[in-house]
Amino acid sequence: MDHETGPVKPNILIVDDSDINLKILNDLIEIMGYTPVMAENGLYALSVLENQACDLVLLDIRMPEMDGYQVLKIIKNDPHLSHIPVIMISALSDMDNVIRCIESGADDYMVKPFVHAILRARIDACLEKKQMHDKESRYQEQIESFNLELQNRVSKQVSEITAAQRATIFAMAKLAESRDPETGEHLLRIREYVRFLCQQLRFLTKYENIIDDNYIENICAASPLHDIGKVGIADGILLKPDKLTDEEFNAMKAHTCIGAETLREVYRLHSGNDFVRIGIDIAESHHEKWDGTGYPHGLAGENIPLVGRILALSDVYDALTSRRCYKEAFSHTRSIKIIVDGSGKHFDPDVVDAFIKAEKDFVSIREYYVDG
Repeated sequence: MDHETGPVKPNILIVDDSDINLKILNDLIEIMGYTPVMAENGLYALSVLENQACDLVLLDIRMPEMDGYQVLKIIKNDPHLSHIPVIMISALSDMDNVIRCIESGADDYMVKPFVHAILRARIDACLEKKQMHDKESRYQEQIESFNLELQNRVSKQVSEITAAQRATIFAMAKLAESRDPETGEHLLRIREYVRFLCQQLRFLTKYENIIDDNYIENICAASPLHDIGKVGIADGILLKPDKLTDEEFNAMKAHTCIGAETLREVYRLHSGNDFVRIGIDIAESHHEKWDGTGYPHGLAGENIPLVGRILALSDVYDALTSRRCYKEAFSHTRSIKIIVDGSGKHFDPDVVDAFIKAEKDFVSIREYYVDG
């Protein structure tokens, strides 16, 4: 592992009450190309860690006032320090000491006197572990920053549910949709497909106390949010004209959870908001399948939120009847057959029945909102 080519050499904190041992380790660390930082006791070592970034600690066990075990415990119990690797150093090689150190959180154990090659190999291994942790932390910070920015954008627009704000949310969803130039009037068609399915479903006894005018208004208003999580998917995957690899498809599937979690954060700020609550269920569940083979959670049957079941059919019908870079648009007749064949497998049978009753309305919607 070559650290010398990097802009900053790793800092290695050496903690030992022996001046001779400090000098030996200091010289070895410098030969390795790292930056040694010395502390003659545990208390001073902790002070150094509080005020200076260190990438690794070489910690002697036997020290006065505060021994290595005590210092190790403090480091590993501190959330700001616990990620720093610690190699314990001792003149004792008995197994009890080794076990105690490892159980206390030490990353390795070295016995004096040191073999240069072995010491370097163990230091390099611990620094590699630290680098991986730092890289993961940076990625996590970037993800959290992106999610926070996305949540703030959505939250700003839904502080009050008004027609103007819903129009803004629709525009945001449209912006996400616009990354795919072939989706055209997709959001408008989905909204109307959902409306006609709900109007048919409300006549069923099981839904008469669920689907009312307010429910229909909210699901129609929230329907454009179903794919808002795609703003978190890389263009190389979202716009790829060829079949996605398994890894790419798994990344694509994450748009359901990204969208739902974004809206969930908004809902925490504006609890009781039916529009956002329905949007969460839509974003998260519109790719679930009736037989449990969908994603992201593999829900089945009526465990899938009703709004997700309604969106699933609407979304698939629109995809079937729309041209894509990988296929021509299917006819309405062919699309009906595919959806009917998927009843009880991909789709809720009740929703399929509602679709059959409203299929002429679907044709009219398709013809009215034609892709430009």
